[in-house]
Amino acid sequence: MTYQTTKVPNFAFADFAVAGMNASYFSFILLKLTSPYLAVPFSILAGGVFALLMYLLVMRPLIRKGSSILLLMIATLAVDILFTGVQSDIVTIGFAPFSSAFIRAGFPTLVTAAPLPDFNIFGQSGLLIVSPVMLAVSTALMYLLLKKSKFGIAMRASIENPSLARIVGINVDRVYLVSWFIAGGLGGLAGCLYAIGDGMSLGLQSALILDIFAGSVLGGLSSIYGAVIGGMLVAVGENYVLGELSSRISSQFSLLAIGGVSMIILIITLLVAPKGLVAVNWKKVLLRRD
Repeated sequence: MTYQTTKVPNFAFADFAVAGMNASYFSFILLKLTSPYLAVPFSILAGGVFALLMYLLVMRPLIRKGSSILLLMIATLAVDILFTGVQSDIVTIGFAPFSSAFIRAGFPTLVTAAPLPDFNIFGQSGLLIVSPVMLAVSTALMYLLLKKSKFGIAMRASIENPSLARIVGINVDRVYLVSWFIAGGLGGLAGCLYAIGDGMSLGLQSALILDIFAGSVLGGLSSIYGAVIGGMLVAVGENYVLGELSSRISSQFSLLAIGGVSMIILIITLLVAPKGLVAVNWKKVLLRRD
């Protein structure tokens, strides 16, 4: 959604997820929540507000000045670098007044924070059920919002032709604001789930952004639903295929987990299907195979 509104790859998108992670830890510990899943609203809000502020304070002013796509892309990278530094202060110094609460909860530091406690079903992590359910629900809600609501019509019109959309009375700026908030909120939701599954560490966004770009390009930057397909395929590549290679052939394959698999997928996609899987004429491909 952020790419479609600004036409700029957003290097700071992983920061939305990290903002959600921070919100999940702080809300879970300081509010003494009984389950980390109750922190989801706080994570969505944190990611959404972060995205909204980024658009208002950085992207919109630059766009109004007629800045080039290259300059806008560098601006997103600058936001990412700035937030990484701010996050370092937050997790090492900023929450010092709350340190006793974190220590009592078993989290002496957020520099390398352990995963938030999850529930178990038949010996399996509850995240294995909650995560796919949330993916299905959020995708269904996005479909209803974009295809069955007035906002969806306004958003598509604003993306395809902003000038014409303004002429017919659509508040394009408000559409962009809502779009960025939704995108940031979904990133925050992902961050909360990530905190439950893998925990958090400083600089995590540098690894996450590789997966985000790989999944987005693989699915197709022109399609919001393509990101769902691309993300799942990248996840399968990293978690299952890589796991099999590591266990059956060599543990050295685990080194590829740090962005290696996602970069390989990204390069192959750009060479074979640069517009992503959703833009491929699969009927034509299948006919050729026959």
